[in-house]
Amino acid sequence: MPNTMQIIDENILITWGAAVKRYAKNEVIFEEGATPRFYYQIKEGSVKMFNMNEDTREFTQGVFKTGESFGEPPLFIQELYPATAIALTDSVIFKLSKDTFFKILAEYPTIHQAFTVLFAQRVYAKSNSLRDIVNHTPEERIISFLNACKKKMQGSDEKIQITFTRQEIANFTGLRVETVIRTLKKMEEEQKVTIDHRKLYY
Repeated sequence: MPNTMQIIDENILITWGAAVKRYAKNEVIFEEGATPRFYYQIKEGSVKMFNMNEDTREFTQGVFKTGESFGEPPLFIQELYPATAIALTDSVIFKLSKDTFFKILAEYPTIHQAFTVLFAQRVYAKSNSLRDIVNHTPEERIISFLNACKKKMQGSDEKIQITFTRQEIANFTGLRVETVIRTLKKMEEEQKVTIDHRKLYY
């Protein structure tokens, strides 16, 4: 999962002509198979990128929050979007033309380097996620996901509340929601997680 730092400072985005657009909850930002034309960075709110199979089963590729960017890789390689992006909450998003985005990268080498690091982090996280899906038990998949959530919260050793729903955890891990519920119950009995009034802590 990406960190929450701004890759491009808001003042730079505004100076270079980025539009600020509001998206309502569940509004589509771009669809799988569409041609990328813009760089997106979240000013306020959250965004989900996901795929849907023929059985309408969802697999979440990532959730992005305030300060984060999303959907950039296809801009670099002139490919279509591999997933759909929707606003998880009412959101305000910077929208910058592809050409201007690349001019910023040329003008600011440190920003270009930051994207290199960000892409490496995402590829590494995706590789670990795929490994977990292929090789691990449901409990191991869930623990890997919970550890990633905790790492994103700056590696706190204290238990934190996991704000994702059981369905969202299922979408991230490739499990069925019934499997997630059953596995979390077992983990609670083994004191690996805490569930208090349906809230999950890890």
